[in-house]
Formats: sequence, structure tokens, C-alpha cells
Amino acid sequence: MTILVTGGAGFIGSHLCERLIASGRRVIVLDNFDPFYDPALKRANLGALFGHEAFQLVEADIRNLPGMEAALAPLGSIDVVVHLAARAGVRPSIEEPLAYTHTNVAGTAAVLELARRLDVRRLVFGSSSSVYGNNVQIPFSEADPVDQPISPYAATKRAGELLCHTYHHLYAMSIVCLRFFTVYGPRQRPDLAIHKFARLMAAGEPIPMYGDGSTERDYTYIDDILQGIESAIRYTERESPVFEIVNLGESRTTSLRRLVDLIGGALGIEPVIRHLPLQPGDVSRTYADVRRARELLGYEPGIPVEEGIPRFAEWFRTAGRTEEDRRQKIGDRR
Repeated sequence: MTILVTGGAGFIGSHLCERLIASGRRVIVLDNFDPFYDPALKRANLGALFGHEAFQLVEADIRNLPGMEAALAPLGSIDVVVHLAARAGVRPSIEEPLAYTHTNVAGTAAVLELARRLDVRRLVFGSSSSVYGNNVQIPFSEADPVDQPISPYAATKRAGELLCHTYHHLYAMSIVCLRFFTVYGPRQRPDLAIHKFARLMAAGEPIPMYGDGSTERDYTYIDDILQGIESAIRYTERESPVFEIVNLGESRTTSLRRLVDLIGGALGIEPVIRHLPLQPGDVSRTYADVRRARELLGYEPGIPVEEGIPRFAEWFRTAGRTEEDRRQKIGDRR
């Protein structure tokens, strides 16, 4: 089986590629190494895969359909697309709504059209819990209304889901849209809360806490997300075309205040807090109902934050010391 992973050099994508190759799949990564954060970190994410016979890297932009077609044409047939490439982040999307729309909406349309032209009938789309907005009903169910997003990022992810349904309907493609709930773990993007907080604590700087620390998130460890993605890939093998939207989360919440304490405890550092006002676009709570994931995908999250945060902290302790070495090795291979 050959799987194309868009955004495969990112946090989730690179872990997924390692897992797929370890299970015997051939993987093509398509990534444009966008400078939203240091492209050298993304290349380092793929460090274990360079030179592997089942791995190929294609540098292309999902907004450029002819460019993707030309780059992929010599590489043979593709069985499944896992579409993870996106501009991520709620707050940056408020500052650059057009950039988010171009990448997350037009780019997703281009990936779907690419799949159609290449006769790829199976696709997994990385959506987001942000589509639920400030949902008052908890836990968040796939049956809940999602027509009131409160950030451009959330709106683009919902638009991506709708485009996926359109292609399923018109072209009998089997598509599973996965709504990820706050994914964390080794190699997490440096701008995301857990990584950012750890870096600030290690530098002896205060932690920015927006609000009183009572906002809650359903933090999901990367291994549990990978379990869900792999199961979604298998689900698309069904004989009749399917379209599903499925939550992937731990199905429990952790307050911001407790998260900071867990990170500090794992690093052996007493956090210093700098209180700031709540930010536009931030939701008060995310909380996944994963009954549908269990039913359809056999999904069973198993790593709570009390276990996941120490795992992240262990990676963080070593990552800082080895990052420059990793970048140098990747540079030598290019």
C-alpha cells in the first residue's frame, strides 16, 4: 500500500509516517516546508526516514494543483491520501484570515481534486475540534451543530469537511474526517501551549495564562491520535463508499492551571504565571465524545495527561541538547 501524507513533515504527520513505514507501507510525504515555524525542525522530524527505501519526499504546495501533479506523476500509483497539511492555530488565523482560507480551503479543494485525477478513492482528512466553537453541550458529539465557528481557522476546517462530503457524493470517494482534540507529544510545534510553556519554564521566564486558568482542553497524546488515523485508513477499505466525521480525543478535560502545574512538576520547575485577558477566538472548553470512534474505528485512548506530560518532558530535556546536531545531520543529507 502506498500512502500520500500531505503535511507529512509536521508534528502529527512525521510520527504517522514513521508508524506507517514500520508497519510495511510505502509513504510519500508532500510538504512545502512553510516558514510558519522553522523549516529545519520539520526536516529534522523526518530524520529517521531519509534514506529508507519505502520513503519519498516531495516538496510541493497544496495550493498548486499542477505542481503537485507534476511532482507525483513519476512516483507511481497511490492508494490512500492522508491530508494533514494546513495553516494551524486559532489566534494567527484572526490576524491572517485570507492566508488561512487560501491554504485550508483552496488547498484542501486542490488535494481532493488531485485525488480524483489520480483515481485515489480513499482519503483521511485532519479536521479540528475548533469546529465546535463554544459548544455548551458536553462532551462534544459529532451530531452537535457546528455552524457557529468563532475563528477563521475553525471556519476553514469546517469548510474542508464540507468539501470532503462533496467529493464523496460526486465521485464515490471513501472519506473519514477526523476532528483532532489538542494533540501533544514529542516534536509538538513550538508555538503550541505545552511546548511553549516548557520552553519558557526552562528559560526561567513567566508563563502567559489567558484568563484565570479555568479554561479546559481535551489533551490527546500523539500515540492515541496515530491509533485513530491508522484505524481510519483501514475503515476506508470498505467495498461501498463511506463518509464519516469522527472525534479523536482522550474524552477528559484538564484545566489550564492544572496543565501548567503538570508541566512544572514533570520538569521540576515552579512555574511563574503572568495573567492576561482571554483572547478572541479561544473557546472555554473542548471535550470529545469518542463513542463513535470506538464504534467505527475500535478507538481506545489510553494515555492520560498524567502520563503523557512526563513523556513529553523527557523528550523536551533531550531535544534541546540534540536539536543542533539533528539539524546538522539533515543538512548533510540534503
